[in-house]
Amino acid sequence: MSNRHTHFVTSTDGVEIGGAVHGQGPSLVFLPGGVGDGDLDWRASLPYLTGRFTCYLPSLRGRGLSGDHPDLRLDRLVDDLVAYVDSIGEMAGLVGWSAGGMVLAVAAQSDAVGAVAAVEPTMFSLMDDQSRAALGEAVTHMRELAAEGKLTEAARAFLGFPFNEEEIAVADESGYFDAIGRYVPTLLNQLSQTRESTGPVPDDPAVLGAISAAVLVLHGSDTKPLFSASAHHVANHVPDATLREIPGAGHASPLTHPATLAEALAEFLLSTQQPT
Repeated sequence: MSNRHTHFVTSTDGVEIGGAVHGQGPSLVFLPGGVGDGDLDWRASLPYLTGRFTCYLPSLRGRGLSGDHPDLRLDRLVDDLVAYVDSIGEMAGLVGWSAGGMVLAVAAQSDAVGAVAAVEPTMFSLMDDQSRAALGEAVTHMRELAAEGKLTEAARAFLGFPFNEEEIAVADESGYFDAIGRYVPTLLNQLSQTRESTGPVPDDPAVLGAISAAVLVLHGSDTKPLFSASAHHVANHVPDATLREIPGAGHASPLTHPATLAEALAEFLLSTQQPT
């Protein structure tokens, strides 16, 4: 990975948002999923992309290179990311995985977004009673394990909701749960503030309809029904959207299918580049 450095911006409430930068070429900003950070969630895909793109890997506040703050509301996180994207100083592509589907809200607010790829975006408003109960059980189990200081096990318990057994095994073998366990307390604080957010949410058809950039929505062929429904919801409400399936993947394609995912991202994002 050539030309590695870091890029920081101070958000509107004074929190420093930072991330590593790798590669060279058109700018891409990668958002992490619900538990990890930019480096951990995208490290398997980077080797396939850094020869073609400058890859920015910011982390949410309280994670990675970013500063901490007690305010973890969704609208606050979106503001951080808008500031980060705008600070790059040129049009950028956005890529977000899972809860990183907040890239859609970022794209609706920033004029510096040239294209968006949403990988298994999670639209919580689409959860049925069964999914809502399963998520509640996962969060409760995570909280109990965290209270005992078992942060790796807590991360694994939470991701048992979106991941299938094969994905759990891959994440275990790669050390992913060990690495992200330190962010479990931050995630629990973030979840406790979910209902306090007053800004636009990516589930909202009005937010999706306001996105002028081209959007690629990727979902795994073997993913759970919630994430398939979420992908179709986004594709149905964004004016310029393309829906594409990743064969054999579930929710965790950045961990299990990094080469296939990277190629789909590159093909789409390069096709949206304006000629110079």
